[in-house]
Amino acid sequence: MAQSVIVYRYDASPHSRKLNYALLLKNIPQKWVNVPMVPPRPDVELLGVAYRRIPILAIGSDLYFDTSLATSALERRFPPQAQAGSAYGSIYPPRKDGSRSDAALIKIFTRSWVDGELYRAVVPLVLWSTIPEALRVDRESFMGPIDPAQLAAARPANISAFASQVARMEDQFADGREWLFDTQMPSFADTSAYGACVWAERLLGPESESVFTDAIFPSTAKWMARISQHLSALETAQPATLITGEEAAVEIAVAPCEPETVVGFNELEARRLGFERGDQVSVTMDGLGNSPTTGRLVALNREEIVIETKGVYRCHFPRIGFTARLA
Repeated sequence: MAQSVIVYRYDASPHSRKLNYALLLKNIPQKWVNVPMVPPRPDVELLGVAYRRIPILAIGSDLYFDTSLATSALERRFPPQAQAGSAYGSIYPPRKDGSRSDAALIKIFTRSWVDGELYRAVVPLVLWSTIPEALRVDRESFMGPIDPAQLAAARPANISAFASQVARMEDQFADGREWLFDTQMPSFADTSAYGACVWAERLLGPESESVFTDAIFPSTAKWMARISQHLSALETAQPATLITGEEAAVEIAVAPCEPETVVGFNELEARRLGFERGDQVSVTMDGLGNSPTTGRLVALNREEIVIETKGVYRCHFPRIGFTARLA
């Protein structure tokens, strides 16, 4: 049986769905730890982690705290069949013409447009007047003040702004391609954009008919139906297994970690940051309302920093969007 991974997640999280879809494309068995939508999250605290965002991915005793970093690790640690003769799929499949994959472009597209402009167009569609106050207060801790009445008044304009983003996808499908990058199978670009669109569709409710219909964006509507069918088939074949936080913490603690040499230790960057291998370092996501996670520095390069908590859990954070300091 293929090695499984553990995901800390909750159902309403669009980023949890994004990671779930990537794991389905990879054909990697998943174990889920369902956590509350708002902190405190005791199951995460068992790992010695104060990071407040979800999802968190565990591969062995390595923990990944950013979806883009996590998906890169999945492709590296579970190489697809074409590279390793394995049963694993790829989130960066080759183009239909049989040439190489556009992996770099897919990463840029996902990071810059899907995670940037598309998600930013979805967030204002949240009907905060229907959201529990505790959740709104929690989100204000890192988003800033939320005015439900103001957002409700701006809803038509916000729907229009979102539709303008969907129009970009419609243009991409104008040549009749099946998937966004004309790949042999759906790629991470497709599943990431689809996740954002599904979130928007749920937030819009009946108003989604003003965006996701054959009459307005026919190619995008057909693409959504295709990818929904594809992912549903994968979910049926690869159902996730629910486990407790206690079970997960034990399983992760005794699992092997990736060799430190994979990330390495860039001495130049360490000197610039004032770090030495083995230092106690705190890592905090940039922005409001984020708490530092502290541990022993074990690896560092220009893309990520790795600290060890509780002597066993290897925590991988991106360099961009996070700040590391001596604890």
